[in-house]
Amino acid sequence: MKDLNSSKPKLLALALLLFSIFLLSYSNHFNNTFHFDDSHTIEDNPYIKNINNCAKFFYTPQMFSTLPSHWGLRPIVSVSLAVDYWLAGDLNPFYFHLSTFIWFTLICILLFFVYQKILNQAIDNEWTKYCALLIAAWYAMHTANAETINYIISRSDVLSTFFILLSFGIFILAPKKRKYFLYVIPAVIGVFTKETVLTLVIILFFYINLFEKNISIAGHFKKTNFNAIFKTILSLLPLFFCVAAVQYYTLSQMKSTSDISNPLGHYILTQSFVWVRYVIAFFIPINLSADSDWGVISNAFDERIIVGLVFIVLLVVAIFKTSIKKETRPITFGLIWFSVSLLPTSLAPFAEVTNDHRMFFAFIGLALAAGNYLLLIMQRIKSSSVSIVKMNRIVLFGLFIIVCLNAYGVYQRNKVWKTEETLWYDVTIKSPANGRGLMNYGLTQMAKGNYDGANTYFQKALFYNHYYDVLYTNIAILKGATNQNQEAEDNFKKAIQYNSRSSHQPYYYYARFLKRIHRYADAENMAIQANTVNPYSLEPLDMLAMIYSETQQWDKLVETANKILQIQPNYAKGKDYLSMGINKRPLEVAPISKPTTAADYINQSLLLYNTKEYAKCIDACKAALAIDANNADAYNNMGAAYNQLLEWQKAIDACSKALQLNPTHKLAQGNLNWAKSQLNKK
Repeated sequence: MKDLNSSKPKLLALALLLFSIFLLSYSNHFNNTFHFDDSHTIEDNPYIKNINNCAKFFYTPQMFSTLPSHWGLRPIVSVSLAVDYWLAGDLNPFYFHLSTFIWFTLICILLFFVYQKILNQAIDNEWTKYCALLIAAWYAMHTANAETINYIISRSDVLSTFFILLSFGIFILAPKKRKYFLYVIPAVIGVFTKETVLTLVIILFFYINLFEKNISIAGHFKKTNFNAIFKTILSLLPLFFCVAAVQYYTLSQMKSTSDISNPLGHYILTQSFVWVRYVIAFFIPINLSADSDWGVISNAFDERIIVGLVFIVLLVVAIFKTSIKKETRPITFGLIWFSVSLLPTSLAPFAEVTNDHRMFFAFIGLALAAGNYLLLIMQRIKSSSVSIVKMNRIVLFGLFIIVCLNAYGVYQRNKVWKTEETLWYDVTIKSPANGRGLMNYGLTQMAKGNYDGANTYFQKALFYNHYYDVLYTNIAILKGATNQNQEAEDNFKKAIQYNSRSSHQPYYYYARFLKRIHRYADAENMAIQANTVNPYSLEPLDMLAMIYSETQQWDKLVETANKILQIQPNYAKGKDYLSMGINKRPLEVAPISKPTTAADYINQSLLLYNTKEYAKCIDACKAALAIDANNADAYNNMGAAYNQLLEWQKAIDACSKALQLNPTHKLAQGNLNWAKSQLNKK
């Protein structure tokens, strides 16, 4: 029979076909909007908007997020986001998704070579390359992985997985180069992406012993193997100490552990059942949710805990049994990879019991185990009397169908992640007891001006989250938008009372509300408190600058503008505030001249708006649109001016157009909400 292993054209043709399906499966995700934690790590984060901050990301944990509860060092992630913003010139999701997708593609390519290397050490089969390619494709198009790829800030999982896999790949694919310790470099870089790289030491330990020293798992407990095992440990010490030292540095910079809030014992027991869910999701990826409503199981005798513990026992037995024979050791190693990758999130009692993006790193191991099992089936076919080629092709075709079904699932999950509304609606269906999900879906309704619908979901969320400060903040914003001022204040005060995350946001939004109703002294006090809680956020300072400019407190405006420009030196509004403060008067507006660029007219419209020349502001916006008909900022500024002229319907039309062009335009959403609330009063 012809050696199919040497049939490169066929392998290349299959690779090109799979890559085409891969591109097609993710083709509808590149313009999906920002979601969830993207808001405070990307959208509202002024630091990623300045490429010159890249070096500072390595020693300033406050630059990772605008929320103190999320401060930490993941500088490679922040650098990649800053590069995306620099390339896009703004918050264009396409560039951010493209960047993540490129890293993900590199992972999948590397996986093919890693899988092939490991499978070849266990089984001598001419179909190994095809199997390795198909299981790499299975991982690439696994439906559950769409949860990680669509969630931009989950790039930390993608990057950490890439650097772990690169280090592992260098180690096993170039064994003669190990003496130069090149494999240590990607691992050290990976520490700056997420706190999971130490698992690589355990993974390499078992790889060396299983495949290079031919030691079964049971053999690790035999005295005759202690010397060999000790040498394995010694060989990995350089990697361990380098990674541990850098990890110690990054962890020492973290000032908050608010995400670790569950009781340790009950949390670990619950994880046994969570692992069952992950394994089921690998083979049947349904009921995926961006924000699960699973909680800690406090009863140790709960049937779910019993099922989980039985599963762990069976998993351990399978690891021991499959390690006995050489041909089944990739199954052993795959199960160990799966288990080790989940240890960090299973032993630290995080607030979220389960999270779909935790499967991303773990599924590399399960895909390997599945691939090894399929090759064993082919080996049995080879020793039987049936047509070998025909039956093996049937097995591989079955795997190809699984890949295609997962690709279809990816395409469908991309649709769910398209907008905040589609995502959080899916969460309310899949996780109906999730108060945070209910609240976030309510926010999408509030953004549309559907205040009754928003209030309904906020009240549902209250049933599950009685002390959630973010929820009370959003209820207060809703009450303020509908002119229920006393209820708005009551809820802002509750938000501040329950602000266990030490967030500046309840104070900031309270200040914004107070400014709107012209209680400037109270608004200033709240904004100052917000700035005290988080001096690294631009929001409180921006609010103070607006208060000082409107109340003509010029010296305070200069001081605040300088603080703003320290955070974001190129912030146009910050420069305007500084100019107003120095000159002790609102900026003078030059008359509209010959068209130059749309940006010129946009800037001019802002100046006209600030000097309350709303009709001229609208003219400037129209001039900008004459040059760039798809300029969302022009429509937003026009809508804001129409609001001031009490022309609510025109404001609604303009802001709606802005949101059609840019669904993430928060200012347009705010102006639209205000126009709708005022129009409804008539």
